[in-house]
Amino acid sequence: MKSIFFYALNLYCFVFIFGGCTSPDKTQHQSNQIKKVSIQDVDRGIRAHIEREVTSNDGYFNYKGDTSALSLKLVRVHTEYLSVLGPNEFFACVDLATADGDVYDVDFFLKGTADSMEVTRTNLHKLNGKPYYTWKQAKDKTWFTVPVKNASNDLLGVIEGQDRFTFTYEVILSEITEKSRLWLPLAQSDRFQQINSREINSPADYQIIREAENGNEILFVELIPEHSNQKITVTYDLIREEKNPYRDDKINLDQYLGSTPLIPLTDRFATIAQETIAERNANTPLTEARALYDYIIDNMRYAKQGTYGTGDANYACDSKSGNCTEFHSLFIALARSVGIPARFAVGASIPSERDEGGVNGYHCWAEFYAEGKWWPVDISEANKYTPLATYYFGHHPANRIELSKGRNLEFSPGPASGPIPFLAYPLLEINGEFATVKTTFSFIRKRNTSS
Repeated sequence: MKSIFFYALNLYCFVFIFGGCTSPDKTQHQSNQIKKVSIQDVDRGIRAHIEREVTSNDGYFNYKGDTSALSLKLVRVHTEYLSVLGPNEFFACVDLATADGDVYDVDFFLKGTADSMEVTRTNLHKLNGKPYYTWKQAKDKTWFTVPVKNASNDLLGVIEGQDRFTFTYEVILSEITEKSRLWLPLAQSDRFQQINSREINSPADYQIIREAENGNEILFVELIPEHSNQKITVTYDLIREEKNPYRDDKINLDQYLGSTPLIPLTDRFATIAQETIAERNANTPLTEARALYDYIIDNMRYAKQGTYGTGDANYACDSKSGNCTEFHSLFIALARSVGIPARFAVGASIPSERDEGGVNGYHCWAEFYAEGKWWPVDISEANKYTPLATYYFGHHPANRIELSKGRNLEFSPGPASGPIPFLAYPLLEINGEFATVKTTFSFIRKRNTSS
């Protein structure tokens, strides 16, 4: 017997396993309706259903399945996949998150009219972008679901759970003609990064100085001509955990709402943020942050051209392009302009597809504060690998190392030029001017051999 569900599936479009939510045909059968139901009506209908559930369940949307019971918060409604399946039958795809930051892609089937809809079926489609099922078409042209086993994000650069590796940060000094000074970021342990050992080799004596506002540690070395063309290396043995939303009670949120020279809080950012939030019907810090995240994915292009790599939010807004620094600087500017605390960090992304070799430069990311937690995001990676856009809203993979936090860094002794926009590569100052320093990163992964 074919249910309404299979009738609906007969209108579906086939998508790849790692594609977006399955979107039913939006045009068939609409002409037969006495009163045409619009996509905006379906949007209102699913939001009203979620709001009723949230109101009656102490602020959470409760999902109960055969093997799972979840308390969830709304992240976004996929307006691009809202569909009218036929007379009085509708489809919606919604992202809902747990308190731990796991994001479920949930498929809803509804029935009713433009003014009154009720949910008839709810399916958990994906978890953090990985599908539980995909769609297949039968010989009679109907569509049905097929479970997906062991779906993995590894091929897209993500290692979940835990990763262990050695990481070497190597600097080859340039020609030094007079007394010079060098600053280099030092990775530290935190709840997601356990530094088991750190070995520093330098041709000159060094100090480890501390940057107070963000707690960064920095290697400071004074150099003379005899140190020309020599190496400074820092080698770490570390265990890195996948990062998800986390609480941090020892914070001053005002610190992450302020303006900096390259992330100014101006009317242009406030206007963009407010218009984006209104267009996407976002009304909580979590849904507002997701709206801004999606705005940047939709409107920026990852491109290493022009004056990229400075982390200038205005440049990002004007050019609509850049590398990770532009993506996350623009996000921080937009978030802070509407009162969402946001912050910046930089390090390196460790390749997942091999176990040793070079690392292609630094990588940066951001976090925002909502629901009493810091939520990690990586918008430039989400832009490059759209199947992982859900994963990167609330997660950073384990195959990373964090070197420093924050923007507009001040420390003593510091460069003559003043605060540093961010610290990833070393700064070599010769007679008050910065000089180029060749820097390479490399790694060796440590596989678990006990199994």
